This record gives sequence, structure tokens and C-alpha cells, in this order.
Amino acid sequence: MHEPLQPDAATPPPFELVNPEGSPDFLIVCDHASNALPPGYGSLGLPEAEFARHIAWDIGAAGVALGLSEALSCPAVLARYSRLLIDLNRGEDDPTLVMKLSDGAIIPGNRDVDPDHDAAELEHRIHTFHAPYHAAIAAALARAQESGAVPVIVSVHSFTPRWRQFIRPWETGLLWDRDDRLVGPLMEGLEQEGFTVGDNEPYTGRLLNDCMYRHGTANGLPHVLIEIRQDLIETKEGQREWAARYARHLRAAASLPGIREIRKP
Repeated sequence: MHEPLQPDAATPPPFELVNPEGSPDFLIVCDHASNALPPGYGSLGLPEAEFARHIAWDIGAAGVALGLSEALSCPAVLARYSRLLIDLNRGEDDPTLVMKLSDGAIIPGNRDVDPDHDAAELEHRIHTFHAPYHAAIAAALARAQESGAVPVIVSVHSFTPRWRQFIRPWETGLLWDRDDRLVGPLMEGLEQEGFTVGDNEPYTGRLLNDCMYRHGTANGLPHVLIEIRQDLIETKEGQREWAARYARHLRAAASLPGIREIRKP
């Protein structure tokens, strides 16, 4: 149902920068936008079918991120390669930066990629794929602030409807750490539409040095990580629907007093 993406034959940078000259009021990021792998990595020893699963990418998230970029007329930075290569939503010292086992799947090509066994390959992946992605986000934020804006950062992810035997009751979730100024208005707006919204569900946003900590919390910028259940955004129609919904609520939330302020931790 979900075909693995193919990387550009010209070996482009490990991120896609969309609408770089757009409005500086928002920046959309998508850490797990793609299930592709760069040349030279084959399939990391995995069967192709594994790349249709959530372990390889956040299904539907890229379409929502692009829809938000269009609806808000703002830039977006999307990962070009799979989270199985390196997880861009982890700090460089996080032990899950390069996963060896994910949801029951052993990743043979990652077996020795750690500081104790193949530190050179770990450093190569950080330098070649992880660092440029975060540099692109930092550059986009710097451009926005140079224009006098205080940009709202929105990170787009998706989650599976079920985790083992647990059926997840949320249609969407809002993840945050120390800065909740967007969470309350967004949650209120979505709940008024009848949705069950997870507050730091189905995951926690309190992950030191993850993408939103690095670019949002540490810089005092307003930010939120949105999670959307995958069955709701598997299709382009669902992606457009949720992009339009979140664009509407984000505009309303971002216009409230006190949102566009720098709040250093």
C-alpha cells in the first residue's frame, strides 16, 4: 500500500527545503518525511516490505507538512531519508539515534553503528545526514528572525492506530516540553470540533535535545509537535483535510497575545 520512495539519482542534500522565501511567521519541519535510503546503503539488510511500516517513516506526515506550508505560505524543511538511517528527531548522543531494533525488526545494516563499534560510520551519518538537516532548520529560523519575525515552529509526525494490543483513542496529539503556549489553544480548538486530542500522547515531547528542544525550547521560540493518526492521513484527501484543519487552528493560536515572544528556558 505504501511504496518505498526513491532518492534522487543526483544525490541531493538530506533535506528538502520548500518555499524558502515564504512568510517568516511559521516554519514547518518533518523529521520522518521519507522512507528512502541514500545510494550506498541498499536496504540496510531489511526486506523491502519493512519500508512500508512506521519504523521507516511517518506515513502521511510529509503530505500534511507540505499542505501546511502551502496553506500558511511558509517555508518547510522535510527529511529526505528514512529514520532507519538516522533519526533526525534525536540528539547526537541519544542511544536511539541509529536504531538496531525497531518494533520487532532487526536492522542488520545498523548492527555496529555506535560509538563502541563503528564510530566512524556513526560520525559519517551525523555529519552527512543529521547535521545538514538541522543546519537547514537553523538557517530558516535565522532568516525569519532577521526579518523581525518570531517564527512559530510546527513539527509534523504521525502515529499508528494500535501499539501492540492497545488501540490508541486519539485522532491527534500535541507534544511539548516546557513551552505550552500553543498547546492550550490548539487543544481547545480541536476538542471543540469533537476530536480526542492527546496531551503528550501517544509519545512525550520531553525528550532532551530532540528537534523541538534544539530549535524551539533552546531558542525560546514558540513551537509544537503535532501527531496525527496514520489511518486518517494515508490518502492525499486526508492529508489535505488535516493540513487545512491545523492551518486554521495554528493561525488562530499564533495570533493570541504572548505567543510571538522569545521565552528563553
